[in-house]
Amino acid sequence: MKKYLFTLCAAFCSISAVAQPQLNKDNIGQVLKVMTLQEKATLVVGSGWGSMVAGITGGSKTLVPGAAGTTQAISRLGIPGIVLSDGPAGLRIDPKRKGDPGTYYCTGYPIGSLLASTWDTGLVYDVTKTMGNEVKEYGVDVLLAPGMNLHRNPLNGRNFEYFSEDPVLSGNIAAAYINGVQSNGVGVSAKHFVCNNQETNRLANNVIINERPLRELYLKAFEIAVKEAHPWTIMSSYNLLNGSFTQEDRGLLTTLLRDEWGYGGIVMTDWTNKRNTAAQILAGNDLMEPGQPSQTQELIDDIKKGTIKEADLDKCVERILELIVKTPRFNGYGYSDKPDLKAHAQVARSAASQGMVLLKNDNGTLPLERTGKVALFGATSIDFVAGGTGSGNVNKAYVVNMEEGLENCGYTLDKDLVDYYKAYVSFERQEMKASGNGVGILLGDAKIPDKKIPRSFIDSQVEGNDVAIVVIGRNSGEGKDRKVDDDFNLSDAERQLITDVCDAFHQASKKVIVVLNVGGVIETYSWNNLPDAILLAWQPGQEGGNAVADILSGKVNPSGRLAMTFPVSYMDHPSSLNFPYNAKSGSFFNPFMNGKTKVANVDYTDYSEGIWVGYRYFSTFGKKVAYPFGYGLSYTVFSFTKPVVKTNKEGGITASVVVTNTGKVSGKKVVELYISAPGGGLVKPSIELKAFAKTGNLAPGESRTLTMKVDSYSLASFNADKDEWETAAGTYTAKFANDATDVQCESSFKITESRVWHVHNILGPEKPLKEISL
Repeated sequence: MKKYLFTLCAAFCSISAVAQPQLNKDNIGQVLKVMTLQEKATLVVGSGWGSMVAGITGGSKTLVPGAAGTTQAISRLGIPGIVLSDGPAGLRIDPKRKGDPGTYYCTGYPIGSLLASTWDTGLVYDVTKTMGNEVKEYGVDVLLAPGMNLHRNPLNGRNFEYFSEDPVLSGNIAAAYINGVQSNGVGVSAKHFVCNNQETNRLANNVIINERPLRELYLKAFEIAVKEAHPWTIMSSYNLLNGSFTQEDRGLLTTLLRDEWGYGGIVMTDWTNKRNTAAQILAGNDLMEPGQPSQTQELIDDIKKGTIKEADLDKCVERILELIVKTPRFNGYGYSDKPDLKAHAQVARSAASQGMVLLKNDNGTLPLERTGKVALFGATSIDFVAGGTGSGNVNKAYVVNMEEGLENCGYTLDKDLVDYYKAYVSFERQEMKASGNGVGILLGDAKIPDKKIPRSFIDSQVEGNDVAIVVIGRNSGEGKDRKVDDDFNLSDAERQLITDVCDAFHQASKKVIVVLNVGGVIETYSWNNLPDAILLAWQPGQEGGNAVADILSGKVNPSGRLAMTFPVSYMDHPSSLNFPYNAKSGSFFNPFMNGKTKVANVDYTDYSEGIWVGYRYFSTFGKKVAYPFGYGLSYTVFSFTKPVVKTNKEGGITASVVVTNTGKVSGKKVVELYISAPGGGLVKPSIELKAFAKTGNLAPGESRTLTMKVDSYSLASFNADKDEWETAAGTYTAKFANDATDVQCESSFKITESRVWHVHNILGPEKPLKEISL
């Protein structure tokens, strides 16, 4: 009898083994067939808020402590859970673990806006290749980045994570970012798809936008990234788009993303509470993050009721399995927990200096000789900001501030002034903690503000110092938008500091440099006449102070260009008419979405500026700006000559120009290719960026030919009346420019035959939005 039972058990186990295949890259269909409905519904729902809580409190166990989330494992079929972690400026995980003496710091890289300001896709690839290495070596499978929403308005609290006001620059920088990370065999999640352009009420804000600006601006960057880089995942945004949550919008996630663009990866939700899970599945939203157990049962019940079909769920499950089999965790990679942080810090430092933008340099103030003594003003000289707050904040081992960076570079600082600011920053930080001010910032610290300093104190610093540097800082992040007063505009204390330092030092014929350690655009027009030089350092990562010193000293010749316009005043942006710049709420405050009166720019936001975003507006309508899109100075001078544009039989162009360094020091140069197109029945911007390229280091007198290609589809504009992209026949002008206002040379070309690409009419509002008259 025992022998019989043993034989029967063995036979049963053998049958079970046949019936339970173990997942591999070649049997996804077979595994899908044997999965139970419970298992399928489990796989599309994340493991829950626990891992995210662990990232904030260290209180939960997770595969990688501090990671944002995981998928759920189905062990009987050999399906592991995979790890998803923030964020755009470097991997975000817990730096310390309970009972473990080791540390798990990650490199704090420069913010997205700085990377875009390099205008250098090769550099971005190299940077994010090292970032992806840290993802892999710390046991993470998917990096929740890049953030690539458009800079619609300067006050979006998360603009620092994003790249630009222009979709071509954004899309190409994003593609390089994605390719760099994914070259390591780990994935990304391009986010937030789409129109997540404000933090105020981001969970429920309804974006009302016509289809032309939606396709030409806000979707275009994602389209470029999808086609050029094939991200493993895309993250659907919190907000509504023309009345539907993006996470539940089949037209957006399936018809456009998969059918029109050919996207083959998965879509996951941004981290939110349970919504209509069945509607998300039907839309093509494969993975619900962070996930709640009730969603699994909800899906099972909806399938049994016939609300959705099991075949709809199967599509999502299959795509998730296709993702899982590519991951390091599935493939048994033995991650080290020891990436080369020292080497990566040097990559971050080099990248930071390449994206800083020299805004002003009168009379050769910079580079600054390392003789004499420097008076270093501003709380931010000590309280330096490496990156923004929220999920874009990185747990890094250190931050090099301005004091340290300048001293490392060999500058002599006024010690008494440095000690004054050290004491002030320390006192203010303690006061903030004691009073609770600054509490509530998501994953980061509040910025220490500058206070008013007596003019007599500033006067006392002049005699013993040879030059003054004033550092102005800003920080912002997830959960809250910026404000106009004391943020976009200088505070009274900051304005007085710049004014008094410039006046006092100029009376003694000594120069003043202002360094802007900011994550987004600030007002400069009213005061930029005062200092001798202005360096836009952005938030340059953990090596920021060293990178600033590299620029100030001339070790690195600045080559960064603005990826967005600096207006004369905030209200000059047409989008400012429809942005919550004076709202009292943050992203988690939502008292109005209850069927009662809706509040403009909180419950809904009309994108009534249409296509007139950034330089498209300022250039077309001749509006004065402080600094134009694409602007940036160098320590040398360049010329553009021999512009050539050739058309091809497919209707595209190849444009080339010779760049020569006509100055006295080596440097790099960006060429920005703008196109002026015939109307073809549409009102069009006077210029649109269609391509860009950057030289390597050119020695004085050295020349290089830069060549850029633009295909016919990329020349097209969207005609919403006809549901088609059209490249109109006619005469075009290619403009080779320093920036959006400074064309160096140009060449005309003709498109002899119109070309059209028909698309689906699935994204516009129920009624066309009336756009503002400009």
